[in-house]
Amino acid sequence: MSNTEPADLRAYMAANPGAVIEDVARERKISPRAVLEALPGEMVRIGNGGEFAAVMQDIAAWGEVTLIVHTDDAIFEFTGSIPAGEIGRGYFNLMQPKGLHGHLRHERCGAIAFVERPFMGKSSAFIAFINVDGGIMFKVFVGRDDTRALRGDQLQRFRILADRIAPKGAA
Repeated sequence: MSNTEPADLRAYMAANPGAVIEDVARERKISPRAVLEALPGEMVRIGNGGEFAAVMQDIAAWGEVTLIVHTDDAIFEFTGSIPAGEIGRGYFNLMQPKGLHGHLRHERCGAIAFVERPFMGKSSAFIAFINVDGGIMFKVFVGRDDTRALRGDQLQRFRILADRIAPKGAA
């Protein structure tokens, strides 16, 4: 894939909405944010990265989700509850001694994308935290029930949060 023209990328993503964002970005030598922005408008909304702490606090009340960190060298997946956090000493600190914990550079979050699209034959919904360089810090996916369907309660919370952070029609 050598053509990085915006219209070509939009056409590619419309035809392949389930493409792995990071793979398309690497192949086209563009940022993952540019790939997300090329998804059909009904599949993605992008809001202000300054809402990082508020979004993370909301997700902490959702229950079991999957958090994914995708780098050139590995794909890390954590399935479980995201702990509540607080800002201190320049980081958003996940406040739990075991399981998922750590310190996130929230001030580097330039945008937050809310994505609903098909992936591997199923509906998916995730929040991508996009850094100031256009890379994806990490993604949080709406959980699935015993039938592998998206959890309805989480999908509802996802959509309410998307409406608040990245209202439809806002640019």
